[in-house]
Amino acid sequence: MGIDMNDEKKVRLVNKLTLALGIALMPPIWAVLSPYIGVTTGAVALICAGLFVANGNQRCNALKIIIGFLLGDLWAVIAVTVMEKMNLNPNVELYMTLFVMGGLAVLIGETFPKWIFTPSWLCGWAIGLTIMGPLTTAEIGTLPIQIGVAMIAGVLYVGIGVDAFQQMLIKKILKK
Repeated sequence: MGIDMNDEKKVRLVNKLTLALGIALMPPIWAVLSPYIGVTTGAVALICAGLFVANGNQRCNALKIIIGFLLGDLWAVIAVTVMEKMNLNPNVELYMTLFVMGGLAVLIGETFPKWIFTPSWLCGWAIGLTIMGPLTTAEIGTLPIQIGVAMIAGVLYVGIGVDAFQQMLIKKILKK
């Protein structure tokens, strides 16, 4: 028994409930399973999915969003390395690093908008700095790889996956 498509309140309710089910079901699976594949930064996937969804769940932009996130991850490693090598006041080091690398990220990202989504580069950089910033380069270990895997999972599994799951449920419920 389908719901009359003209009933806007019911359609909104179906959208809300199917999204709630998708979010309640799929991200926790990632949270539980990610440590078993060596990813201790599983929550990064939720942040990355959030940016993907805020960009309108546009699957055609998934690759450039992922590339941006991965560049941000790399940018964080470079920033930590650069700041570790500087011998200035830590606030000056931080400002100089953020100034130069932030400006470069925007210039590069906006030069290649077909391949790089600049907001995901900056977001990925912030994620990487939040996790790796307090560490020395010797302590970083496999964190950049773990972060990168979580970023990809965020866009593909949580972002696209939840959207596909929700759309499938909506189609079945509303009999489109």
